[in-house]
Amino acid sequence: MQTLRIDLVSDIACPWCAIGYRRLEQALEMLNDEIDVELVWQPFELNPDMPPEGEPILDHLCRKYGQDADSIEQMQGEMINLASDLGLNFDGARARRAHNTFDAHRVLAWAAEQGQETALQLALFDAYFGDAKAPSDPVVLREAAQQVGLDGDAAEAVARSERYAETVRAAEQRFIQAGVSAVPGFVIDGRYLISGAQPATQLADAIRQIANDTHD
Repeated sequence: MQTLRIDLVSDIACPWCAIGYRRLEQALEMLNDEIDVELVWQPFELNPDMPPEGEPILDHLCRKYGQDADSIEQMQGEMINLASDLGLNFDGARARRAHNTFDAHRVLAWAAEQGQETALQLALFDAYFGDAKAPSDPVVLREAAQQVGLDGDAAEAVARSERYAETVRAAEQRFIQAGVSAVPGFVIDGRYLISGAQPATQLADAIRQIANDTHD
């Protein structure tokens, strides 16, 4: 069976990244007998300049997109319904704050060394969108790590240090230079970029076509 590498460029603070991952899971189920996938998460910061206390999500999105609160609320409602249909917990999505996620990406880099990055990513999506917790809070990172069987003390120690900072910065720059300007971004076989949380059938078709092109 052919193996393809997919680098999923993502941010914990990006709801469409959680939706995009769930759709990727569905796409891979469709390709189960055709293609084997090596999934590698890559960091992206939606809010690199956000202060530690963050900002209420509605205020942040209104300013970011230049739209009124009613329009943003409607879009958020549609997104939450979509996430719910995919089995995601977005119960706290309206109560969340916009946050910088650099420290979370450092802890995720640590988790990747132990083969647990996907599990920790999903736990952090749940903490952020489900419970409206700050994703870079060392205590939240400790709890999420413990939930997936990692050493909570070690995770918190990484969060309170500067470890993996160079690793995360280098990965961010590499994928920005590769053309990723928004997330989620699926970089397949190091050469093909699929942008956005595409429907599962479209994602499966694209992966199949890329696999055929690569095989040829």
